Amino acid sequence: MADTKVETISRLGQWRIDNFGPCTFKRSEPFKIGIWNWQLSVEKNRYLYIRLFPEPSRLSKEQPPIAKFILRVTTVGTNRRLYISPIHERLLRTSEDFVWPVDSTFHGRFIIDVEFLDLQVYSTNGEESSSIWPNDVMLRSSASESILQCLSRMLHESINADVTINTGDGTLKAHKSILSASSPVFDSMFSHNLKEKESSTINIHDMSLESCSALLSYLYGTIKQEDFWKHRLSLLGAANKYAITNLKDLCEESLLEDINSGNVLERLQEAWLYQLDKLKKGCLTYLFDFGKIYDIRDEINNFFRTADRELIQEMFQEVLTVWKPA
Repeated sequence: MADTKVETISRLGQWRIDNFGPCTFKRSEPFKIGIWNWQLSVEKNRYLYIRLFPEPSRLSKEQPPIAKFILRVTTVGTNRRLYISPIHERLLRTSEDFVWPVDSTFHGRFIIDVEFLDLQVYSTNGEESSSIWPNDVMLRSSASESILQCLSRMLHESINADVTINTGDGTLKAHKSILSASSPVFDSMFSHNLKEKESSTINIHDMSLESCSALLSYLYGTIKQEDFWKHRLSLLGAANKYAITNLKDLCEESLLEDINSGNVLERLQEAWLYQLDKLKKGCLTYLFDFGKIYDIRDEINNFFRTADRELIQEMFQEVLTVWKPA
């Protein structure tokens, strides 16, 4: 049936149930989030019982997931009601490992959301479980570990450093060759008779010392995951300013990965400012296709007062596309 399909975006799965009918049980089609295929089921009795479980497979048997997630049930219609579960974190192997009884029954249309906050691979040999998000490999260059160690020493010990970077709250040392190889903007500074070439100094006053240090760590291939996530927005601005395409793309993919109601408007504004089409489409889809605009009514009113007119026009165009008569 059509209403067994679960739509997904980022870490969110949404199941729209249009008609429960006379039956008391319904199971969704498998949907993929992370490395597993998942299923939801609902059972109607005195309460509504919702189950979440990985689809039975060799992967889920050999590498069962530890899922941290939250469930929301929203009724559709004039008497809109919202039920939100606590945050759950547990090992899921079968459909019996998690059941959430909702203290109500539903007779019309309703929506079930499952938002995964984290997914870990359960270790069957006693080792510590490891999260599948984020993936450190995305942040590493293809250079060997020995080369990365050399670059790290060059940066942190200022070995033969030949350029000074003035940030908003401090100075850093770097190498013209590394900067030039990473950015056509930096390359132009040092290739032409500009003040940066003569003074061997670059002013980046719109970045803090800490965020600029994260930028250099990325260019030298030594950035840590936590530093990237902490400074993503500053790195995105620098990547756009200095035409560091691979960093800009990585920031967009990262920001697209964890869209939620608390950050979607900020992400939409960043997508518009830096012309990130994938991130912009993801935010609009989250707001309108998945109906999350209802969760941020107060915030959206303030957003409309300051947002660019062309962006607002695109948002209304998305509304017309999503909510056109069937």
